Amino acid sequence: MKLLLAFFLVLLAAVAVALVAYQDPGYVLIGRGHTTVEMSLSLFTTLVIISFTLLYLLIRFILRTWHMPEQLRLWRERRRNRKARRSLRHGLIELAEGHWKPAERALIRHVKYSSTPLLNYLSAARAAQKQHAHERRDHYLAMAMQSMPDADVAVELTQAELQLAHGQLEQSLATLEHIRTIAPNHTHVLLLLSQLYEQLQSWGDLKDLLPLLQKHKVVDEKTLQEISHRTHSNLLAIAAKSGNPENLIGAWEHTPRALRNSKELALQYAQYLLETKQHDKAEMFIRDRLKREWDQHLAYLYGYIRIDQPEKQLGYAEDWLKGRESNPVLLLTLGRIAYYGKLWGKARSYLEASIGNGPRAETYKELGLLLEQLEEAQAAADCYRKGIMLVTEHEAAYPLRRTY
Repeated sequence: MKLLLAFFLVLLAAVAVALVAYQDPGYVLIGRGHTTVEMSLSLFTTLVIISFTLLYLLIRFILRTWHMPEQLRLWRERRRNRKARRSLRHGLIELAEGHWKPAERALIRHVKYSSTPLLNYLSAARAAQKQHAHERRDHYLAMAMQSMPDADVAVELTQAELQLAHGQLEQSLATLEHIRTIAPNHTHVLLLLSQLYEQLQSWGDLKDLLPLLQKHKVVDEKTLQEISHRTHSNLLAIAAKSGNPENLIGAWEHTPRALRNSKELALQYAQYLLETKQHDKAEMFIRDRLKREWDQHLAYLYGYIRIDQPEKQLGYAEDWLKGRESNPVLLLTLGRIAYYGKLWGKARSYLEASIGNGPRAETYKELGLLLEQLEEAQAAADCYRKGIMLVTEHEAAYPLRRTY
């Protein structure tokens, strides 16, 4: 449209000049020495315009010819860049669709002409990882680092993720620890480290990492509590397996107060105290917990505690009967404590009361042992038979049946 308008304007100007020249063509005389040139003004004007146009076109031709190599280079560069962009786009689509080999080939084909070689190499490394081509993966990661040295965190983070996905835990740990020297509070690095420490069962390292996870809000509060719970649960287990009671007690004391209020961890700690023969500490611990909050699981464990004064222990446990007179688990615990204290009459009463409120195979076993002690062989055999029948009939048994 603009070209058409310009054409009409030039045409109008030419017609106007022609009309003026026709009415009065004018006169031009050019003289130099003894030579003169005469012509009409319209002809002179036309010659000037034609000469200027030819001179302009000549200069433009010379300039275009002079700059032609540079323009050709730029054209080729733009063409290569277009190919690189198309190749990157195609490679990313193939990668998203799970076509690993075509994706890798497309991502690398024109990478040297790409304006984003880092993206090409990182994506190619992921494609190679999916093909279990770890040497090519590491090569692409090295090329990515070389293409953009300032992106070392991004490259090494990708490397750590790929190593972790492939099960190269030690290599991934080394990579992540190196990244932490560069970016100590990088949230994704902290998240990967927490996952890696769990897989490596490096609970001490994970415990040290928990404050950073909380400070930088790497995970939500619920997830943080779950990680913390698993961490300290495993630390308690490790301390118990060490065989040193002081390690177990120290692990519990270093457990955060909020977690020490957890019923699951409290029960676990009580079990480990019994396993390590810390009966006095277990008795005080369970009694203190049950004063604050009733827990049937802890009450069950209380029956396995053996201290020098079982009468006192029985007295503490009998205080819990108020309002729980029909609780079969508590009655079983009382029967066990009375049996240990050789209070045969009380033991028999509590065990029979427990069976009356909820027969259990282990209660029949305890009563059978007591009846044998009382030399009532036939009654003891009858208890064992009833206990076996409960087991074979898959009657529900208390989930924590342990013998210490």
